[in-house]
Order: sequence, then structure tokens, then C-alpha cells
Amino acid sequence: MIRIENLTKTFGLKKAVDGLSFSVERGEVLGFLGPNGAGKSTTMRMITGFLPPTAGKVSIGGHDVVEDALAAKRLIGYLPENAASYPDMSVEGFLGFTAELRGLRGDAKKKAVGRVVDLCFLSSVLHQQIDTLSKGYRHRTCLAQSLIHDPDVLIMDEPTDGLDPNQKHEVRNLIREMGKTKAVIFSTHILEEVDAACTRAIIIDRGRIVANGTPEELRNMSDLAGAVTIAAQGADAAKLAALPEAARVEQQVGGPALRVYPKDKHAPVALARSVMDLAAREGWRVDALHTEEGQLDEVFRRITLPDTVKK
Repeated sequence: MIRIENLTKTFGLKKAVDGLSFSVERGEVLGFLGPNGAGKSTTMRMITGFLPPTAGKVSIGGHDVVEDALAAKRLIGYLPENAASYPDMSVEGFLGFTAELRGLRGDAKKKAVGRVVDLCFLSSVLHQQIDTLSKGYRHRTCLAQSLIHDPDVLIMDEPTDGLDPNQKHEVRNLIREMGKTKAVIFSTHILEEVDAACTRAIIIDRGRIVANGTPEELRNMSDLAGAVTIAAQGADAAKLAALPEAARVEQQVGGPALRVYPKDKHAPVALARSVMDLAAREGWRVDALHTEEGQLDEVFRRITLPDTVKK
């Protein structure tokens, strides 16, 4: 549904997006991650046709966003960052207006408005003016307009920004549900949303893709992935390091626990079994033993921090 090839955007001497290529199929929810200034919003604006690319190509459902803009945009629902609305309109009036902009009239318009009101939980504020709404309800109203024509492709820029925890939970559930039948891209800098809503995630930094994979694949890039932490009386770091499955051993700060890092992250069970067998043979009294999961925040920091900061 979405195909991006060598997408580039420059502003003067600054290259905001630098040769991005990826695709998103129907049934996928792609999380678009990166630090501030990485090029996320600029990429979103090019995908939706809001900004023309300096180079490269975007196609939506087989339609080029530049050369066949109207056909491509008919397939897109877009929730930009800080989405605009008409503050003097009621929620119902605004949604009816956006439905008409999408070519919906009569019963089709009425059904479309009713569907997104239910989907975004807006019935309690339907007749209220937008400028009197809370930030959460304004956000839901703008999300509803992006869904009014039941698009095949949904592009959302920071869809949970500024929402309270309950509202974030609702939006993530909605994104996950819509992702079963649509191609969805949403940008975020909140790493917990990768697990909460995404089937796949891309991390970009300085306009380039630096990681692309499922949440599990990204976590496996973490140094912690598959490591075994053991707290045991009598535990010997040298004997743990001598295990054939072990790459290195580190003493944990603030306690007696030792962390054993695997040579093969894809075989954590083998390392854990070897550590347990060693503890049993040596007669160590084990207080705690567990296998670590990779941490997305550690992966994110490692691949996006400038080298000078990492040092």
C-alpha cells in the first residue's frame, strides 16, 4: 500500500531526509521512531503529498503522490502533529464538513460521521464547540476527521502527544485494531508504543534509517538481550566467564549479582541452563536467576546518540 524509494528532502544546505526506502503493507502498523529533528515529520509530510520531495518517489496504492496526487490522497487519512480544526464549529459540524470535503453526501455522510463518533468516543461532546473541548477531546476530534472516509492508508504524526495515560491507551488500542485492515504509519518518540501498537518499527537518525524490524528483532539488538543475571552466595565470575556459551561477565553495581552475556543472543536458554548447572555443581546458594530481555531504550540511545556523546 505504501512504497517509498530513495526519498530525499533538502532545505537549503540541510538534508532533512536522506535516501529513505521502505514499504508498508495492508495489515501492518509501522512505528516511525527517531530523536527530535531526525526527519520524521518531514517524511510524513512527503508521504501525504503535503511537501514535494527533492528526490525519490512515494506511491500510495500504486499511485504516485506527485504525479497522481488526487488518486493517492483519496486513499490517505492524515493526522498531522498539532492538527488544525475550526474552533467555532461543533464537533458534529466539523466532522460533517470534513466528510463533505471527502465527497460524502446524504446517508453516506451521516453514516461516516456516526462511525467515527463511535470509534473515537465523541458522542458526549458531539454538539459542543471545539474551542470548549479539553485537549484530549480536540485530539480525538482531529483523529476522527482522518478516519471519516475509512481510508486504506493512515498516517499519524505523534498521535498520542499530550494525552493522559488513559487516552494514550485508547488511541493505541484503536491504532492496533485499525492496523488489522489498513496500512498504518505513526511517528513517535515514546518507545513503549512500539510494543503497545506496532507490528514493525523503523528508527531514523539524521534523515537515515538506522534500524528496521519487529519489536522483538529490535530488542535483540540490545546488549542485554539473552544475558543471564545470577545472585548467589559463592558465585565465581571467573568460572562463569569460562562457560562456552558466555561472552563476558560483569559485576552489577550496588549488589552481589553477576551478569553473564551470551556469545549467541539467539540461544539464551542454553546459557541459562549452563549457569544453573554450574551453580548446582559448585553448590552455590542461588537467591535469584533470570534471563534479561533486550531494552528498546538502550538500542535507541546506542544507535542515535552522536559519537561524541556516547564517549
